[in-house]
Amino acid sequence: MNADFGGASAAPSLSTSNAHVAIAADKLNRTVPLGDRQLTILDDVSLTVNDGETLAIVGASGSGKTTLLGLLAGLDRPNTGSVSWHGEVINTLSEDALAKKRQGTVGFVFQSFQLLPALNALENVMLPLELANNDDAESRAKEWLTRMGLGERIDHLPRQLSGGEQQRVAIARAFAASPSIVFADEPTGNLDTDTGNEIIDLMFQLNRDQKTTLILVTHDLELAARCNRHIRLARGKVIA
Repeated sequence: MNADFGGASAAPSLSTSNAHVAIAADKLNRTVPLGDRQLTILDDVSLTVNDGETLAIVGASGSGKTTLLGLLAGLDRPNTGSVSWHGEVINTLSEDALAKKRQGTVGFVFQSFQLLPALNALENVMLPLELANNDDAESRAKEWLTRMGLGERIDHLPRQLSGGEQQRVAIARAFAASPSIVFADEPTGNLDTDTGNEIIDLMFQLNRDQKTTLILVTHDLELAARCNRHIRLARGKVIA
């Protein structure tokens, strides 16, 4: 294994005096139709996250955690309110402009890995690099897979990899394009405890090494406590 996990150390604290805002959400509201009424999923949520900071979003099932992450990541749009990345409002961009903005800005790590089953590990990591017209996509993908301890597994399909190995491929894919922000939705949800702890240690190490802003949704309060900050949602509102 090439990564030095460094045990269960927490992410480093940040001085906010000289910090730059990576993400700002202002009075986000998200509703969906439910019969003859509107169901409120998020209700007037505001927050800021600084460059290099780690933020955990916690709350019970149905509290709006994943919806909030989707809005912050530009995967969905609020009914009202705004989301900004480094000072630029993203929810008013066209789909094409937003897709272009995501390239090289954000990375994603999902609970279900979201690897393409017909592509091997190398091809899965190369794909977003190629979409961003990266000239050294193959070499960067190999470098990151080696860094994840998968240098001997680059030709393996997802079904030939364990859950932990698949999540390492997903992390390599998320970080290979050097994004400034990484979003993770229950990144250890499908992993056993030991493997999950390894994955989280790895993500925190990359947060420190790459100075990447990390925002994650989790139900694990011990994991949330390792982040610089956490917010708790209940019934679509920030309560703590």
